[in-house]
Amino acid sequence: MRVNLITQPSDRRKSGAGTIPLSLTIRPACGLPGDYECPTDSAALLQLLRQQTDLPSHVLQRFEKSLHASVSAKLLGVELSDRVLTNIGYFID
Repeated sequence: MRVNLITQPSDRRKSGAGTIPLSLTIRPACGLPGDYECPTDSAALLQLLRQQTDLPSHVLQRFEKSLHASVSAKLLGVELSDRVLTNIGYFID
């Protein structure tokens, strides 16, 4: 499924060395309703994107820079498998 990933920083006081606590919004890229929010951190999100997507390294590096530099970072049109989305909690019966 193709989704848009939008992050918002959450409580920065809880951040570890080099990680930023985030609220991740997963939104269907096709424009249909179905937003899902989950807590994560920058390290876990980047690891997921490196291991579970075929995004080029330069795209991931640019996204990582935007995580550290802005209030909100977006990654649009990311293909995530149903298995990955289920593990995140996106699909709920």
